[in-house]
Amino acid sequence: MAITLVNPSGLPKIEAYRQVSIATGSKLVFIAGQVAWDADARTIGRGDFAAQVEQCYLNVATALAGVGGSFNDVAKLTIYAVDWTPDKMPLLLEGIARAAAKLGVTPVPPGTLLGISALSDPDHLVEVEATAVID
Repeated sequence: MAITLVNPSGLPKIEAYRQVSIATGSKLVFIAGQVAWDADARTIGRGDFAAQVEQCYLNVATALAGVGGSFNDVAKLTIYAVDWTPDKMPLLLEGIARAAAKLGVTPVPPGTLLGISALSDPDHLVEVEATAVID
């Protein structure tokens, strides 16, 4: 595996994800922001933030599988959430947990969460992009 996830001493030990990823692989992969579409570009979970988060993560995994990787190769995620407020955190974590359970990924790699005003489709509530490293 090209990615090792750690929580270094002196930083908060957050169970939902790790603070640092160490990449040792040879191929750097950038996954475009994934929204809650299925393969036919139909929105999954219209109005359901947790369902859309889950679908975004599953789409990242699908993209990685297409280039010979898996979610375990993800070094960093960036999450863009429409009209973000802290009260949405339980829904975000629920969607991540559901996707992680389906993908067999624990812990989740480090990420950055950005609150934004809108995405390209008004039905989309979240978008997730990834950087991965594959051996």
